Amino acid sequence: MDKIDDRKKKLLEALEECHGIITDACNKAGVARASYYNWISEDPEFKAACEEVQEGAIDYVEGQLFKRISGVSVTGADGEVFEQPPSDTAIIFYLKTKGKKRGYVERSEVDHSGGIKLSKPSWFDDAMETKTT
Repeated sequence: MDKIDDRKKKLLEALEECHGIITDACNKAGVARASYYNWISEDPEFKAACEEVQEGAIDYVEGQLFKRISGVSVTGADGEVFEQPPSDTAIIFYLKTKGKKRGYVERSEVDHSGGIKLSKPSWFDDAMETKTT
């Protein structure tokens, strides 16, 4: 981090405060978005620091999601505290993203990393020849 200049450090601080939202962080730090993307492509240390901030933002949001899954106490505008029940939507979202291996998906996902060998059927050449004459 010693090699990162002051403008980049200021942007990294803003990026943390803005939970990884690039436009908001750039505006707060007074840095053009184009500069951010240039720095990302040219400075591996800055890129790594930005990725760390993004991971922290994901951790924060996951924490909020778990609060919604469990149910939370909420203070209203009048100061009254009430319990917000667990969110079915948050539960479903979590299971669809993290519970795929257990069948919590709406569609099947196929991961294929091998090749596929294709061959023409024996009648194909004859059919093509007949079509051109």
